[in-house]
Amino acid sequence: MAKKKKAVEETILKIKKAIDEKKVVIGTKQVLEGLREGKIKEVYLSVNCPAEAIQDIEQLTSIGNIPVINLKQANDELGVVCKKPFSISIMAIKNE
Repeated sequence: MAKKKKAVEETILKIKKAIDEKKVVIGTKQVLEGLREGKIKEVYLSVNCPAEAIQDIEQLTSIGNIPVINLKQANDELGVVCKKPFSISIMAIKNE
């Protein structure tokens, strides 16, 4: 149990670091565009991400062999982590 909690905390810290470095892409359209252009390193999905969006993301990430991380947080919690006043279902970290 402690290992899972530590892994979740490390993931959140990684997201916060990427936010500080301005390497985050937020939103389905922007993430899909980044995947098509080869600018995405990792994709993060909230626990309540819409199924149709997941299908599109998984299709493009499988082509580019890009990891998809399914978070334990809901989209409203992910919005708080990203310091945004709205819910975030899909986000990614740029590879630059």
